[in-house]
Amino acid sequence: MTKLFPSLLAPDVAYSGLAMSSKCKARRSSLEARTYFLRARRAFSSTSQKRSPVNDRPKDVKSAREYCSQLVRKYDSPSYTLQRFIPPHMLSAYLAIRAFNIEVARIADLVSNPTIGAFRMQFWRDTINSSFDAQPPAEPVAILLASVLEHYRLNKSWFLRVINTREKYLANPPYTNLNDLEAYAENTYSTLLYLTLSAYPLNSITMDHIASHIGKAAGICAVLRGLPILAFPLPPSHHPSASSGLGVPPPGSRRGAITLPLNIMAKSGVREEDIYRQGGNAPGLKDAVFEVATRASDHLITARSMLRSVQGYEDVDHEYEHEHDEGHDYGNHTGVRLSSDTRRKEYEQGFGIVMGPAVSTQLWLDRLQKCDFDVFNAGLRRPEWKLPFVAWWRSRKQQF
Repeated sequence: MTKLFPSLLAPDVAYSGLAMSSKCKARRSSLEARTYFLRARRAFSSTSQKRSPVNDRPKDVKSAREYCSQLVRKYDSPSYTLQRFIPPHMLSAYLAIRAFNIEVARIADLVSNPTIGAFRMQFWRDTINSSFDAQPPAEPVAILLASVLEHYRLNKSWFLRVINTREKYLANPPYTNLNDLEAYAENTYSTLLYLTLSAYPLNSITMDHIASHIGKAAGICAVLRGLPILAFPLPPSHHPSASSGLGVPPPGSRRGAITLPLNIMAKSGVREEDIYRQGGNAPGLKDAVFEVATRASDHLITARSMLRSVQGYEDVDHEYEHEHDEGHDYGNHTGVRLSSDTRRKEYEQGFGIVMGPAVSTQLWLDRLQKCDFDVFNAGLRRPEWKLPFVAWWRSRKQQF
């Protein structure tokens, strides 16, 4: 099955990168996922009532890890590709976190209305709570997560933050301004990076600060990637190859939602009606996309500047605005300036975790610029074949 938006990172992974090209495909994908889930559930059902530690059931854990790996491979190919840069000892945690994100992100694509979606979100809240209590339900992601939690201390509030934020945007309400969009990205994409860093385990103000900027950039780009799919949900009879590829919606396309920040649309003179009528040719749309993409680029530039400062044993030039948010507990280091040697050591440990999303996001921004910020350009929906090569090179150079 063709993946239109191999993200994220699945906005998401596109809208999340996970939107299907048509309702027909969405139904087929939903049926496949349900069939796979039921098979996996049957595989776990014989031991689901046991109270013993999950890791005492190695076959269940192995099956759960394989399920999560295939889920990431199918719906979040960049994360699957970039797992080679994740330290081997925490790979199970990485797959569990990414699979969790996919399951929650896909709810918006699979349900017919927000009310049903809210029930699905509550299921995942209960699943997270049960997993942290070492009593996971017969669900592969929960099994693997519970296994990871027997060895690593992850923050439950961060999992719940991702769920709550995605539930808030189930109906695709508009972002009032760029700050609202940034808040969405911070509470989803940045939070996923916090969870991954904590699985190292690495409790670092410096690396969380860098991860915050990279996550915001990734989240903003995910929303831009998902704009064509959310604006024009395709009817069941429409096949993606029937599109002209010129940025003009096909005749009869249904109207969905426009997720650009309202203040940016007003500033650029973009009207929703023009987007629905003209797609990528709507007056002012490229200017609006340019301004939103510039904010994502600014976050990557800031993250690179911080990386150079840490590599050069220098102080970072600005404070971490989320240092005192829930889940960020740095003990005696809170509000204390760490030595340059300590920051350098933390960067060396966490570099591979943050490098991948930064490289993936920058590659997509480069493609967007080559398309003159036409977010409807079909080229932006193709897989990024250069990702593994560029990521390998940047890893050797310790850059992103």
